[in-house]
Amino acid sequence: MSKMKIKKGDTVVVLSGDDKGAKGAVKLTMPKRQMVIVAGVNMIKKHQKPTGSTRTQVGIIEREAPIHVSNVALYCTHCQRGVRVGYQVAADGSKVRVCRRCGEPL
Repeated sequence: MSKMKIKKGDTVVVLSGDDKGAKGAVKLTMPKRQMVIVAGVNMIKKHQKPTGSTRTQVGIIEREAPIHVSNVALYCTHCQRGVRVGYQVAADGSKVRVCRRCGEPL
């Protein structure tokens, strides 16, 4: 299993599926499943039954479903498009994610 280059809080663009071209912030990453949840993208309707006293929301709930990490790309504000991610070592020795297209830090 390869390392996920997309982190929580990143802005990504969807590459395939019903929401192709949609942009959003990553709410949650699931490295073991290689999935991400993007805010406002891949919305599903979940029919929630009132089971037990702890259930607060009942009825039809709309929420985000996970998307495989291969179907999203990190959004570069300089290029204005989804790009691949590269890594460079900065002068202070820290590793920085960079855009493979323009070389700008992400």
